[in-house]
Amino acid sequence: MAPKCQSSLAPQMKKPKKPKKPKLPPAPKREETSTSQHLPKGEKKQQEAIEHTDEVQNEIDRLNEQASEEILKVEQKYNKLLQPFFQKRSELFAKIPNFWEDEEALHYLTRVEVTEFEDIKSGYRIDFYFDENLYFENKVLSKEFHLNESGDASSKSTEIKWKSGKDLMKRLSQTQNKASRKRQRKETESFFTWFTDHSDAGVDELGEVIKDDIWPNPLQYYLVPDMHDDEEDDGDDDEEE
Repeated sequence: MAPKCQSSLAPQMKKPKKPKKPKLPPAPKREETSTSQHLPKGEKKQQEAIEHTDEVQNEIDRLNEQASEEILKVEQKYNKLLQPFFQKRSELFAKIPNFWEDEEALHYLTRVEVTEFEDIKSGYRIDFYFDENLYFENKVLSKEFHLNESGDASSKSTEIKWKSGKDLMKRLSQTQNKASRKRQRKETESFFTWFTDHSDAGVDELGEVIKDDIWPNPLQYYLVPDMHDDEEDDGDDDEEE
């Protein structure tokens, strides 16, 4: 018998499998850095408490800053709404004789207006309106208070155009030279001394009082008795005793 013919088809060879990549060990976790890491147990807890307190305080500061920004927006909104009423009030005050009475020239003061700048944090302006008077040519005297980005305060004011022989600042200077304590105190409390003084705008108490106290409700100052006069009367009574 003839031998069986072998098949011409060669048996299919299987592709060798790719060797599996060895699994790399996980990267070591990065250790958290903390100033309390190498401290004794008691001090470590204390330090951690301080660090957590600082985090909480930062959040408080952030919310306070956010609140301040929102309050400023509300103030700006209502400042615009209040302007017509301030104007109407000024017109009514002008009908009350000597409403803004202070020194000689201030008998001619008819109204005061406070305008906060668009960015309230940057400052404000106080405008003093006067009728025709014997002392100066100006119809309006303005004093501005500015606060720059660094927090430094500055101020500037209108130059007062005094009429001949009517410069009240010169009178105040002569009064100061007389070395009278009472008159010196009057000089320091003078409206015009304050108006022209720009030496320390950061602590200008009168400007703040006008803006935050008198301007919102000046009628209360007109109706309340003069406490300063009462104090002087009490002092005279004590001297008589």
